Amino acid sequence: MPHTQVIEQLKASLQTAYRQAIDADTRLDELKKAGHVKFDTIFTKDEGFSTTSNRFQPYVQELAAEMEAMTQNTDTMAQALEGYVRKLGLLLQTMQAFKSNAK
Repeated sequence: MPHTQVIEQLKASLQTAYRQAIDADTRLDELKKAGHVKFDTIFTKDEGFSTTSNRFQPYVQELAAEMEAMTQNTDTMAQALEGYVRKLGLLLQTMQAFKSNAK
């Protein structure tokens, strides 16, 4: 399979996203208790996610399901990779920006 190394790197990035999502969601819970969280969703449908949540972990779960589907159907993997990488990058960038701004 020619995409093996790419998939392994994406899985590692997804694991990083999962760990960061736990930390970010904990911080969001703290902010919510303080009355500072006043939004319904982190990403819009226009950004490619089908999930609607005000926490990061559901978006990571969506990407994990997409990763599983991609690895099961190698015929459409090349087409799916572009959208997947874009969404994973957006998720990681957003969590990094949140971490920087929430200090």
